[in-house]
Amino acid sequence: MLIGYARTSTTDQVAGLEGQVRELKAKGCAKVYAEQISATSARRPELTACMDNLRAGDVLVVAKPDRLARSTADLLALVKDIEAKDAALLILSMGGQELDTRNPTSKLMLTMLAAVAEFERDLMKERQAEGIAKAKADGRYKGRKPTAMNQALKIQQMKAEGQKATDIAKTLNISRMSVYRALRDV
Repeated sequence: MLIGYARTSTTDQVAGLEGQVRELKAKGCAKVYAEQISATSARRPELTACMDNLRAGDVLVVAKPDRLARSTADLLALVKDIEAKDAALLILSMGGQELDTRNPTSKLMLTMLAAVAEFERDLMKERQAEGIAKAKADGRYKGRKPTAMNQALKIQQMKAEGQKATDIAKTLNISRMSVYRALRDV
């Protein structure tokens, strides 16, 4: 059975998630697990459910390897877990080629391409850090504006009205610690 997994990092990427799901269903996936969560998140419940339901002979299908794994090591560990279940991994979009771990050449290509993708990401992060450092040196980079401190007066008002920190945090969509910090610093 073909089982699909689709993921985007943020809820803003609805079209990307829908596109992946459409592609997986077009490939013939009987079930598609989809979630909008960062790959760096400690828990990815849909991936966990997908892996738990993977049976011998099944093929896990993903649009791209970065939708499944956060690093080369992570990807290779997932492939190992998939193969331990006597299942396989099929990646649909690898430069116009499909990579299927039931094929030794595809497994080699997958390892090499995952390493290249991780290398590119590391280079991008390095360039980003250099850009931020230059912007800071030029006095143009101020960092992200603090969202809770912008609402400090509202936080104080809500607290004065007798609302609890947890309720204030939920209402303003900020953390409870941000509420305490805003009350302390103002």
